[in-house]
Amino acid sequence: MRGPLGAVIGRYTSSDGSATNDGIIKHNRKCRDITFLIIFIAFWVSMIVNSSFGFNQGNPLRLTYGLDYEGNVCGSKHRHRDLTQLELRYWLNPNQVYESGLKDGELKLANARTICLLDCPAPTDDALNWVCDYPDGEIRLKMNDWIDRNYDYFEFLTPEMRNSSLQLQGPCYPVIFPSVNVYWSCQYIARASNSSLRHWQQMGGVTIQEDMIIDKSIRRSMNSRASVLKRYVADIGKSWPVLIVCGGLVPLFLSIIWLLLIRHFVAAMPWITVVLFNMLLISVTMFYYLKAGWIGNDAVTPIIGEHDPYFHVYGRELTHVRGVAILMTFISVVAILTSIAIIRRILMATSVLKVAAKVIGEVQALIIFPAIPFAMLAIFYMFWISAALHLFSSGQVVQNNCNNTNCCAYDLVLKKVNCDRCCGYSIRYTPHITIAIFFHLFGCYWATQFFIASSATVIAGSVASYYWAHGEASPEIPFLPVFASMKRLARYNLGSVALGSLIVSFVESVRFILEAIRRRTKVSGTTPDHWFWRMAHYTSRGCLKSVEWTIKSVNRNAYIMIAITGKSFCKSSAIATELIISNILRIGKVNVIGDVILFLGKLCVSLFSALFGFLMLDSHRYRDSHNKVSSPLLPVLACWALGYIVATLFFAVVEMSIDTIILSFCQDSEENQGNAQHAPPLLLETLDSNQEEEVQRLTH
Repeated sequence: MRGPLGAVIGRYTSSDGSATNDGIIKHNRKCRDITFLIIFIAFWVSMIVNSSFGFNQGNPLRLTYGLDYEGNVCGSKHRHRDLTQLELRYWLNPNQVYESGLKDGELKLANARTICLLDCPAPTDDALNWVCDYPDGEIRLKMNDWIDRNYDYFEFLTPEMRNSSLQLQGPCYPVIFPSVNVYWSCQYIARASNSSLRHWQQMGGVTIQEDMIIDKSIRRSMNSRASVLKRYVADIGKSWPVLIVCGGLVPLFLSIIWLLLIRHFVAAMPWITVVLFNMLLISVTMFYYLKAGWIGNDAVTPIIGEHDPYFHVYGRELTHVRGVAILMTFISVVAILTSIAIIRRILMATSVLKVAAKVIGEVQALIIFPAIPFAMLAIFYMFWISAALHLFSSGQVVQNNCNNTNCCAYDLVLKKVNCDRCCGYSIRYTPHITIAIFFHLFGCYWATQFFIASSATVIAGSVASYYWAHGEASPEIPFLPVFASMKRLARYNLGSVALGSLIVSFVESVRFILEAIRRRTKVSGTTPDHWFWRMAHYTSRGCLKSVEWTIKSVNRNAYIMIAITGKSFCKSSAIATELIISNILRIGKVNVIGDVILFLGKLCVSLFSALFGFLMLDSHRYRDSHNKVSSPLLPVLACWALGYIVATLFFAVVEMSIDTIILSFCQDSEENQGNAQHAPPLLLETLDSNQEEEVQRLTH
């Protein structure tokens, strides 16, 4: 049976029985949940070690550019070759590309001979153009001269070299098909140049296949799941200025503005929030319609640079954008209907927000305090994103095994056609890399929840000081309650916060794994057919989501009691749950409506961030130049997520103020036979009107 908190929160008696006057919630505390703090510190050390592996082995350029016939990454500098300017991967032998597209073909596209170029070569009508291997051996050309000659030194070849070139074994290869830059690879257009083909035949070259398979083979490789995932991850690295502006600065500015408006225009803010939310949701949906090509001519395209407007290349990214556009349409309709349904409850939310506005006015440091966890999270995310890019690209470049295929090519150093080591190169990912990536993702979620929980606990401690000093002399409130609360958190309660954030992260991870398994079974066609198993399948999903929501709600109230009482996480959760259950009829609806308005406010900030992200990504820098992103989908989603996290940090000032005052009110009422002695009059008026409405509803 727990004792009264009034003695704990207000004035208390010291261990020797004498009265003390050290202030609010400064009772005898001690460190709690130390084991989980040690686990959290050990986890951070593991994160650093895990990230160092990525920084040592990874190269983010691998996510964007392909490999050449020597295993070099295009667009980067290597020990023997500087390919910094040569970003485009080009398949030299068209017959190898054709064979890789056959169902029973032995040669894979990964083993077809590729080279890094500055631009995609094109055939001409008056002569036959050639693309030759990097100058080496007897070909004494510098790389810059080779580039200036359009990669052509056919005139310098010996008769033996020319003969092997006519057999499509190099070192020079004819340019028969036009090609276009598709995601930094030159994709063949399956329309051979008649004049170039005629020149090739007159020189006695081998037959070159002209089937459409030559087009589809490269397209199939470019649209594979692995290739699309790499491009999405690379988009995050390319759009880092967008993430800083739209995922950091914009939500920071908007969140502070929202808090100031709550402070001075609280009566109008619920209405403004609801209307603004629907307008922003519709605006973001319209941008997705634009990128899906359903409005205007600005659809997502995989082609980089100028090209024939009548030539179209399919990219899986366009399908994803259209899917999100449909989803956003459904969400917009539901949001508008829900907004209409809650209009009658907005007045109640206004009353609750007025209480929070009064707290912010009394403890003004709360408005700027979230800037501290914001700065810490910003530093963490910069480190985490950089490490994630290196981890995703930390596989080993190895030469493929293709002994059973014909990939012979002329070796300028050996001065002969070599069939022994002519296979292509690929990046091999070991299972431990996959584990490292999932560990990194889990670490991000846990760290984010930890920072949010720490911020919420500090705010709760500050607001509790305000509530329990109500009616007493102002010196009872610490001069800087926010910093006093920060000191208590750092000294006593970091372990409890680590435990609470770990529980949320673990439940969310389990739900993510189960959802991934569900999608995998759905794709493989192994979804249970019997109605009972289907019902159990969907029921388990719903239950897990409910458990996640409940734990987050319990955690939030537990952080409040941790800040007030200094007890462990589990004990604080029990106290908070008992208080809420005892007063559910009195506070339930008020708390829910307030949370709904605050949730819509967070979405407004995050949608603004997504909208600004769309506008920045629509500039030339990210459309046609070196930093072109394959799709705005993931950068915009990242801006939305970062905006929501920043808004959560700042909106916690209002959210935790309301929850802390309500929990303090419940304890105040319980200790004083149902008559709260410290509650603000505005809170009493709001709760009493809510209780009368509930009684009338139950009576009728």
